[in-house]
Amino acid sequence: MRFFVPTDIYIENDCVKNHTQDFQAIGKRALIMTGRHSAAANGSLDDVTGALDAEHIPFQIFNEVEENPSTDTVRKAAQAARDFEADFVIGIGGGSAIDAAKAAALLLSNPSVDADDLHKAPNRPLSHAPVVAVPTTCGTGSEATPVAIITNHKIHLKKSIPHRIFPALALVDGKYLASAKKALVVNTAVDALSHMVESILNVKSNAFNRMFPEYGLRLWGECKSALLSDKDIDANLYEKLMLTSTIAGMSIAHTSTTLPHGMSYDLTLNAGVPHGPAVGYFLAAYTEVCAKFVPGDVEKILSLLGLKNIDDFTAMLQNLIGTYAVTREMRDKFAAAMKVNRSKLDLAPGPISPEDVDFIYEKSLNIKP
Repeated sequence: MRFFVPTDIYIENDCVKNHTQDFQAIGKRALIMTGRHSAAANGSLDDVTGALDAEHIPFQIFNEVEENPSTDTVRKAAQAARDFEADFVIGIGGGSAIDAAKAAALLLSNPSVDADDLHKAPNRPLSHAPVVAVPTTCGTGSEATPVAIITNHKIHLKKSIPHRIFPALALVDGKYLASAKKALVVNTAVDALSHMVESILNVKSNAFNRMFPEYGLRLWGECKSALLSDKDIDANLYEKLMLTSTIAGMSIAHTSTTLPHGMSYDLTLNAGVPHGPAVGYFLAAYTEVCAKFVPGDVEKILSLLGLKNIDDFTAMLQNLIGTYAVTREMRDKFAAAMKVNRSKLDLAPGPISPEDVDFIYEKSLNIKP
């Protein structure tokens, strides 16, 4: 068994302002990577630039990170960092911004590596510039993982790059959820839920790393009613949702994700489905298949969430994210690719057969008339 989380993580109100001096230990010039609007709207960008100003650290803002960041975007960001002579990268936002910051930090330290080659396995581990993560959504947990999901549109590929890039510092503050729409909070919370379920229903699950998802699932269950309600999320839950997300990230840092995440990438890449729902559509059916191999683990998951059975799990997810319809041709194409995806199949807690894959797709997606 192994336990290792090298990121220095703080979770508290006014987290960035409370730890301005920590930036001094990271570097001397910063590239800030974020999207076009949300970081400015929720106050996180102002907090970070204020902290850098307080420590007299020059910075440049790159606000062109899109949802599902591309190799073209991280290439452009890395060049901006070089031109500015930045020696560390700050990602502000959801998983897209933080993942893009990780990839740009790798390219910054390895100018001979082209962004389109990021998905190729390196001959040796590559160094990277330090990364600071300031998450503003409660789903990806990228601030606590070494994973960066990057899209290469030239070869129609979305997946994790094979480089392990843990942030040096993560500053997590629930107040940034205040300006988020309810749908975004729900979608990202479903992603966090998937991380924890997939880390338990996983061949790499062990006594050490199960501490994270089991605690996180209990927290998620305490937020369940608020997520299902038609009302806005109470501000008192913001910190708990962010804590749950970070714990979920720590969960998959030890185990990686399994079939639901692997299946989600096709929906996102080919149909533009947001990541959280794209994963959530497959989660209940995957859990049902895993019940054949580890029934006790499935019972534990349901109990922590306050659910009686998998039918309740299915109904809860449908209430949160609805259902999704694809053509039969598209679904069959997705299933055929997953049947040979050993990187995900081999992480399941039992032998997933082609029939099991078909079952998950059949139960998870509707067929367009």
